[in-house]
Amino acid sequence: MNITEIARKLKVPTDELREKLPTLGLGYGRNSVKVNDRDANRIVAAWAEMKRRERMGAIRDEQLNRGAAQKAGDAPAVIRTVMLPAVMTVRDFAALIDIPMAKVMRELMKNGILASLNERIDFETAAIVSGDLGVKAEPQVGKPTDEAKDDEGASRLTELFAGEKQENLKARPPVIVVMGHVDHGKTKILDSIRTTNVMESEAGGITQHIGAYQVIRKEKLITFIDTPGHEAFTVMRSRGAKVADIAILVVAADDGVQPQTKEAVDIIKAAGLPYVVALNKIDKPDANPERVKGQLAELNLLPEEWGGKTMIIPVSAKTGQGMEELLDALLLVNEMEQAKIVANPDRRAAGTIIESHIDKGEGPVATALIQAGTLRMGDTIGIRGALFGRVRMMKNWQGEIVKDAAPSMPVKILGFKVAPAVGDVIEVPEDEKALARMRKPVTSAVESTVSTISKPENKEGKKLLNIILRADVLGSLEAVLGMLEKVKHDLVGVEVVAKGLGNITDVDVDKAEATHSIVYAFDVKPTASAASHGRDKNVEILQFEVIYKLFEDILARLQKMLPDERIITETGKIEVLAVFKKLDKGGVIGGKILGEKIRVGCKLRAMRVSPVTGEPEVIGEGEIVKLQYGKQAVKEVNGGSECGIEYQGKAKIEVGDVLETYYEESKSRTLSIEGIDLR
Repeated sequence: MNITEIARKLKVPTDELREKLPTLGLGYGRNSVKVNDRDANRIVAAWAEMKRRERMGAIRDEQLNRGAAQKAGDAPAVIRTVMLPAVMTVRDFAALIDIPMAKVMRELMKNGILASLNERIDFETAAIVSGDLGVKAEPQVGKPTDEAKDDEGASRLTELFAGEKQENLKARPPVIVVMGHVDHGKTKILDSIRTTNVMESEAGGITQHIGAYQVIRKEKLITFIDTPGHEAFTVMRSRGAKVADIAILVVAADDGVQPQTKEAVDIIKAAGLPYVVALNKIDKPDANPERVKGQLAELNLLPEEWGGKTMIIPVSAKTGQGMEELLDALLLVNEMEQAKIVANPDRRAAGTIIESHIDKGEGPVATALIQAGTLRMGDTIGIRGALFGRVRMMKNWQGEIVKDAAPSMPVKILGFKVAPAVGDVIEVPEDEKALARMRKPVTSAVESTVSTISKPENKEGKKLLNIILRADVLGSLEAVLGMLEKVKHDLVGVEVVAKGLGNITDVDVDKAEATHSIVYAFDVKPTASAASHGRDKNVEILQFEVIYKLFEDILARLQKMLPDERIITETGKIEVLAVFKKLDKGGVIGGKILGEKIRVGCKLRAMRVSPVTGEPEVIGEGEIVKLQYGKQAVKEVNGGSECGIEYQGKAKIEVGDVLETYYEESKSRTLSIEGIDLR
């Protein structure tokens, strides 16, 4: 038979067969052309045996590599290539290279870069850091990130206010932003100041929206913005800082400086805000103000009594202690910064959207902080050069209808065509007709919000949890998406099939059924029709009011999706000295233990030196079912001893073979998402 015919029968290239023909041990060389039919069949059988041994050898190498990686506690790095823009925030950088934020921050610090997650880095810096993390970076001209859009808004405000004449500027109420770690009492402080009970209206006692309120102190009006403290609301906290004049940094006297405290300090410094530190919960028995002051000093916030410039006011939101002093400190800072806290109330109104949502009865609704001019009923609203609607109604923070809103006043506005995006700059256009003639497309908040979640790579074996996400307001939607951005794992991931604002509808249920998704409703409910439709279609609709509860559910589901980890432990080697019995599915042999020890239940690889290559190769696999030391059956035998071994398997073991023994165990994996703190 011709060698070419044999290659065709084996479904391999003729050159490959000729190259490996000498290694089959049948006496044929690379230049052989024809063989007799008997040898042709032997070649086919030998080729199959060679391929079987190659497969077993590959399995052995994979097992040895995995065992070594598990022992070292790490896996070999895989080089990937990603496209990065010229400038990006650290947060966007981590999302683009698909590496947990905490790991990126550590690598930045190793390179001497102390940057918060909202600070910007250039491509050169990102390329160096990504290279250290096993990711190759290449430059690209990309779409603007959310952070870049916020900066566009800030630039627009600067442009609007640049031409103001000094004589037209008048003092306006200061805008105070309250920032700090979750549960440190930010909302409770405002609650104490306003003598209302806003905190208990928030699910779980955690502020999940930006609230804006006004109070009067010594006949002076002060505007407060309460920002969420939970780590998921980073973007909202950053936006809160961009519209404020003065910051209150709240630190609990018993808990001290925490991760979000440090982040708040970075945001305050980046925004260039004057600030006052409120040392809260001093009424608690375990409060330690001096220790906390020391921690603040490490962040370069040196207290005045220690010779620094930081005003630290001890307060208790629970008892009301120190609240008068805190308000007086704010008024003092306001007086010192009075030259900057001014606006022209007589110009066309301009301000920033600090919250946006779709109300079932009122339609698209947004809360805006007016920063210049006076907004009046009937005014046209322009955003990003597009006509977004007309002011049909305005309500102040107490829910009272007002006809106009002066600078520093937060108002809820009805009359938008679609919900604007948080951070959008609204302005009353000079030429309403010209704006209408431009016919620039109006995009809703959800359409204009680009999630920074990179779509999970379609790695073989990676399981994805498909979800459809609905939230009450845009800030909450962004916060949930931002948190999901941190879920980075090689074996499981989250894919957001669809997202939006407002209640769950039949369309969401149909999409969930088609994509095998779970519907997550954050602070919204399914319509009666959608709830019934969901039951009929067996679609899960889960409702949550507290963000960390939603994350707990997602992480629990990902945990269940994780496959068990196979752990390989090499236990020893056996030199085969005698073959006592050969069975159809195994045999009985005698051997000397070369490793530490072997046990009943160990798996084995039979290794034999190839007569052609002179290298050991795997000839078969099996499992040890019985050990005999002397005349006694034992469970294990130590190294250096000789014993009898009964094994099961298809391997035909001969004297001189070496058996490698190992354990293969299955262990449940624990899902650990770096950088996520559920509460």
